[in-house]
Amino acid sequence: QVQLVESGGRLMQPGGSLRLSCAASGNIFRVDDMGWYRQAPGKERELVVIATPDGATRYADFVKGRFTVSRDNAKNTVYLQMASLKSEDTAVYYCYANVWIKTGQYTNTNREVWGQGTLVTVSS
Repeated sequence: QVQLVESGGRLMQPGGSLRLSCAASGNIFRVDDMGWYRQAPGKERELVVIATPDGATRYADFVKGRFTVSRDNAKNTVYLQMASLKSEDTAVYYCYANVWIKTGQYTNTNREVWGQGTLVTVSS
């Protein structure tokens, strides 16, 4: 099994900066894409950013220039540095990873894994 554990969410004032972290652990062979989604109250979950192991990224338009994703592939960890926070950034932020899980000596299986979510509230 593989788990994603997020941390860093908290109450922030508009204009502030915050960093979220997410670490994958378990019987991991390889982690491919990692990234972040978010779900605001009353809305559907939406993509924030996805990052490949070699550094390619895809950001949602609403965070371009404000949020930056980074990865530590050796630690199977992804970070989300958020700046210039707005009230509309208030949401539960979910970590996502596409993981190859060891299932045998020579076999692996691919799974999409989600974290439990961390709440970011932006309010004055």
